[in-house]
Amino acid sequence: MRRIAIAVTFLLASAAFCADRPLNSDDSRALFNRFKAMEGTWKAKSTRGWSETTTVQVAAKGSAVMSRSFFDDEPKNDGMVTVFYMDGDRLLLTHYCEAGNQPTLAATSIDDENHRVTFSFLNGTNLERRPGHMHSVVFRFVDDDHFFSRWSFFNSGQEQWFEDTENVRVK
Repeated sequence: MRRIAIAVTFLLASAAFCADRPLNSDDSRALFNRFKAMEGTWKAKSTRGWSETTTVQVAAKGSAVMSRSFFDDEPKNDGMVTVFYMDGDRLLLTHYCEAGNQPTLAATSIDDENHRVTFSFLNGTNLERRPGHMHSVVFRFVDDDHFFSRWSFFNSGQEQWFEDTENVRVK
């Protein structure tokens, strides 16, 4: 019985250590610098069957990081843009979506063990015209040349679907 209690205590302590936690201002700044370091060209493959090419650029004297993606199988598309930026101590992103709206998400939690950050819906524009929108995204950083993202689409009061992408830097 004592061994079981020790094992349960160890598992609970391990889970607590690896769990998501709220971001502080130092976390937000470090993550913003991580997104800056992603400057370059990336190829992504989605679990929904598409692939894309993304360019990441630091802009506005280092105050913004712009990620512009183009679907590979749509030669005449103007892509989508996601801009990362600091608002005081908060890290935000605004996603300029092909759905015609612009949700803003805030970095809300981080998992140090798994190198993962979660952005959650804060507000948005043009949602009354096209209420379906990207509602959250989780980035998991593998190394400087690989990361995964999971976007969730929200409509009619609930999450409708998830989309996972694997992203690899083009060298």
